[in-house]
Amino acid sequence: MVRRLAEAALRQAFTHYPVVTLTGPRQSGKTTLCKQTFPDHPYANLEFGDVREFAVEDPRGFLAQFPDGAVLDEIQNAPELVSYIQGIVDEDGRDGLFVLTGSQQLAVSETVSQSLAGRTGLLTLLPLTIAEVDAFGDEPATDELLHRGFYPRGYDRDIPAPQLLGDYVETYVERDVRKIIQIRDLTLFRRFVKLCAGRVGQLVNYQNLAGDAGVSHTTAREWISVLEATYIVFLLPPLHANISKRLIKSPKLYFHDVGLAAHLLGIDAPSQVLAHPLRGPLFENLVMGELLKHRLNGGRRGDLHFYRDSTGLEVDAVSALGADLLGVEAKAGATLASGHLETLRKITEVLPARFARRVLVNDGDRTYERESITIAKVRDLADVLRAIDPA
Repeated sequence: MVRRLAEAALRQAFTHYPVVTLTGPRQSGKTTLCKQTFPDHPYANLEFGDVREFAVEDPRGFLAQFPDGAVLDEIQNAPELVSYIQGIVDEDGRDGLFVLTGSQQLAVSETVSQSLAGRTGLLTLLPLTIAEVDAFGDEPATDELLHRGFYPRGYDRDIPAPQLLGDYVETYVERDVRKIIQIRDLTLFRRFVKLCAGRVGQLVNYQNLAGDAGVSHTTAREWISVLEATYIVFLLPPLHANISKRLIKSPKLYFHDVGLAAHLLGIDAPSQVLAHPLRGPLFENLVMGELLKHRLNGGRRGDLHFYRDSTGLEVDAVSALGADLLGVEAKAGATLASGHLETLRKITEVLPARFARRVLVNDGDRTYERESITIAKVRDLADVLRAIDPA
């Protein structure tokens, strides 16, 4: 297994807090990262029935096994432990004792915030970056990345994408969704998730989504919240700037793993990606994922937005760059067309002196500067971001 870019942030957090809480999607590599980073720490997986039973029925006895701390995997399965961990770390006084992992965002956050406020560092691990995929030695082409996605198991064990992602959907629905809400019709929920995949990169319209899925507006909102909580999708909020133009208020929808979105769209091979009508939005999803991973792997919050006003001016992604802003546009083509830079030119007129750097990401074969805008081939995006916005 390759080394993860988030390892440095995890090590640093462990020197500052008695507990570090690492959340992220199932199969994003949380367990492997923790074992690689802290090989001498004991490990317990609370997914296992006997381990969970011991932890829930005798939390003091369970934790007494680990006088110097441990890695406790899937902590949402035994939330009772967290209050006992609080007592231990307060009495012990040392940093670097426990690592807690979880794959249900809301359940873990609520549990940790109640008992470990001020005592835990919070990190999120998403699936692999392009650079981490390349470290396996294959360097897949863009359409293959869009098809296969970024779950580590697919590259570590060379599992075909249709099998891996099909199993992921089935396991996710059966294990995670049913733990959060009672869904009477799983077939209907699966259809809803596929409809979300067809809306990658679009503004969320709950009324429209509910109508197409055959559910109520309230149910559509609830199910989107479930997809967020279980790290299937993320919503990119609009940038609220202090300007006179009327701004769009709805968020945009993306998948944490673009390969999963492609699978839900029925894409079974890389050769099907090029001609697919949603290749552009899938490429945009890929870029948004790389931007989000760059910030999270550095131990920071996501803090990504998009900008769109009533005139139609839109920048795909905007993030903080100190007191300034970084603007990023994604274009799926390999050729830079004359109009591709227009948005990044105009945005400096609308938000003057705020955009310190502007980047256009495409599927080209080189990275260069033009009109003070960085034209970055997608494979160079990580290097460009590190140069512009080091963690």
